[in-house]
Amino acid sequence: METQTANARARADIGRDPVIPQRNPMEEKPTLSQVFATEESPLLRYAYGLVGQRETAEDLVQEAFLKLHAHWENVGHPRAWLFRSIHNLALNHLRDHKRETSIDSSDDFQSNSPDPEQALGRLEAVGTLQLLVSELDPDDRQLISLKYQENLKYDQISQRTGLSVGNVGYKLHHALKNLADSLRRLGIESADG
Repeated sequence: METQTANARARADIGRDPVIPQRNPMEEKPTLSQVFATEESPLLRYAYGLVGQRETAEDLVQEAFLKLHAHWENVGHPRAWLFRSIHNLALNHLRDHKRETSIDSSDDFQSNSPDPEQALGRLEAVGTLQLLVSELDPDDRQLISLKYQENLKYDQISQRTGLSVGNVGYKLHHALKNLADSLRRLGIESADG
């Protein structure tokens, strides 16, 4: 039910500028250059997760920063504003380029998700997960990479990292639990988006 509500809100947001959250007047607002330096890479990963094409992701991030520049005086939280902007721009792009957009080259993915909204939900979940993983402690990020990208077993990870097998399992368990909790807080409840 929550996913349906989130999807309905996302459809209603298409074409709108992001909501501008109010900033605490005591906080010092970063410069646009500082925001660009810290947020460009996470935004590229997020956009890529949504659209699945590197060049398109770069275009969306550039467009979001141009919009931010135009609204700079009114934006209290640039990071949140940029992520919402990327989300909206990606939805617009996918809607406008349905026939051109390759959601995923894997036949398995396409056969399990013939509905474009489900596919977009999955891409958004992947992009969000990639963003959350990128924000993990470097040691946790390394463990997840060794386990899920290199497909190593706990004893192999132990040899590579110098951690005990039990510590590898413990750390991986807690890193994955924290990722799952973060996804739930963001409204992503399952692999189905």
